[in-house]
Amino acid sequence: MSNTKALVKTRRVGGSLVVTLPKDIVEVKKIREGEIVEITVTKLRVDGFGALRGIGPFTTEDELKPHE
Repeated sequence: MSNTKALVKTRRVGGSLVVTLPKDIVEVKKIREGEIVEITVTKLRVDGFGALRGIGPFTTEDELKPHE
């Protein structure tokens, strides 16, 4: 992998959020455990447009049904 950019997902560990460096980037950059690395964080906007396509409007019957 010549590109050292990757999309990674955060996860919670204790009170912190952590990310994992992909193996191919670790190999290309020869990163070892305990080394200090510089990262740039850019939060991506997830576009939900069309995610609920075809669901239709809520009805009075929907409001009266028990929800999970």
